[in-house]
Amino acid sequence: MFLETFFNPKSVAIIGASHKPGKIGYVVFTNFLSGLFNGKVYPINQDTSPILGHKVYDSISNIPGSIDLAVIVVPTKFVQGVLSECAKKGVKSVIIISSGFSEMGEDGKRLEEDLKKNIRATKTRVIGPNCLGVYDSSSQIDTLFLSRKRCGRPDQGNIAFISQSGAVGSTILDWLSEENIGMSKFISYGNGMDVDESDLIEYLGNDSKTKVITAYIEGLKGDGKKFMNICKNVSRKKPVIILKAGKTKKGTEAVSSHTGSLAGSGRIYSAAFKQSGVIEAETWQELFDYARAFSSQPIPEGEKILIVTDGGGFGVLATDESERSSLELPKPSEKLKNRIKHVMPPYAILKNPIDLTGDADAKRYKVTIEEALKSGEYDGIIAITLFQVPTLEEDVVDQLIELKKYKKPIIACAAGGNYSNKLSEKLTKGGVPVYPTPERAVKAMKALAEYGKK
Repeated sequence: MFLETFFNPKSVAIIGASHKPGKIGYVVFTNFLSGLFNGKVYPINQDTSPILGHKVYDSISNIPGSIDLAVIVVPTKFVQGVLSECAKKGVKSVIIISSGFSEMGEDGKRLEEDLKKNIRATKTRVIGPNCLGVYDSSSQIDTLFLSRKRCGRPDQGNIAFISQSGAVGSTILDWLSEENIGMSKFISYGNGMDVDESDLIEYLGNDSKTKVITAYIEGLKGDGKKFMNICKNVSRKKPVIILKAGKTKKGTEAVSSHTGSLAGSGRIYSAAFKQSGVIEAETWQELFDYARAFSSQPIPEGEKILIVTDGGGFGVLATDESERSSLELPKPSEKLKNRIKHVMPPYAILKNPIDLTGDADAKRYKVTIEEALKSGEYDGIIAITLFQVPTLEEDVVDQLIELKKYKKPIIACAAGGNYSNKLSEKLTKGGVPVYPTPERAVKAMKALAEYGKK
C-alpha cells in the first residue's frame, strides 16, 4: 500500500509554515495542532523563530530522523528546490498545495513537468500540485488550508471522497459535516501530476475503513485503460460513484483552465464508466444520495420494490419515478394482503404503492413492511413517512430501524420542517437513509439495484 503514509504518517513536515494568522502555512500548521493527530509535526520556515511555541526548522534536511509526509505551501518558484530536498531526505509522501503549474498554461506545464522529472527516479510520491491534500477522519491527518471554523470536518464514516477540484471538495466536505454524514477519507488531488485518480481508487478499494468510493473528476490525469481496469476490479468489491464535470463544450474549456486536464467527450466517459462498473452521478446531489444509500444499506437481490406511504400524492410521484427508472412494482399477493389486513382500515389501498392513508400509525408501517420483507415478494422497501400525520407515533422511527434485521434495503422519504427533520435525523443515525423527495429516494434505490445486477 504505497500511499499509506499520506493517510497514516508518524511524522509530518509543514514546509512554508507561517507565523502570520490567516496565511495558508499558518492554517495548515494550526489544523494539525488543533486536531487529534498523534504524530510529530515539524514547521519549516526561513524565519526560525518559534510558531505558537513550537521549534521551527529552516530546512527539512535539518530535521532529525525520518519524515513520512511533507506538505509544501511555498510560492511556486521555490517548489522545485523544496521537492528536491524532500526526495534527498527520503520523504515517502509529499503534498504540494502550491498552485501556478499546468492550470496556468504552457509555462506552468513546463514547471510541472520539471517537478515530475525531479521525482521520477526516487521513491517519493506526490499529490498535487494545486490541491487541498487529504483529510483522514481516523488518523486526523488534515492538510487543508481551510480553518475548521470556516469549513467543517465530517466525523468518522465509511464514505471516501476524491475531488479534482479543491473548491468543490471543500464545499462538499463542509456540507457533509453539517448533514452529519460520516467520511473515511477526503482527497483533493488537483493537477494529479504523480498520484492520480486511478491510484487513489485502487488504494481506497483496499482500505478497510472505506465502504463507498465517490469522486468528482474533470478529466483523467492518468492512463485511460489503467483507470478502467482499476475501476472494474474495485467495483467488484465496493461501489465506485463518479460525478464527471466538463461534459459540454463550454464546460470542457473551463476544465482546461482549472486543473490543466483534457476533459474529453461526455459520451465517451459515460461509456467507459459503464464498461468499468462505475456508477455515474449526474449531479453532486446524486453523488451523495447514492453514497448514503450504499453506506448503510445491503445490496438488493433484484428490482422488485414495494412503496409504502401515508400520503397518496407522494406515492404517485414515487411510482412515476420508479417506472422511469425501470424498477419493478409488483402488486402484493393475496396471501400477503391477508397477513396485513388486520391492521388496515377498509379504505386503505393494498396495491403498490400500499397507501396506509392519512390516519396511518406506526403499527401499520411495521406490520406492512415486516410482512412484505418476510414474504420474499420484494427486494427492497421505499417507506414514505410523512410525519405530519397526527396519528403517526414517533416510535415508527425505531420500528423502521429494527426492520433492518431482514437484511434488505429500506429507504425512507420524509419532507417537512423542524419536527420532520428531527425524526429524519434519528432515522439516518439509525442506518436508514432519508430523502426529502420521492424521486431522490427512488433513484437511490435504483442505484442499489443496478449495482446488485453486476
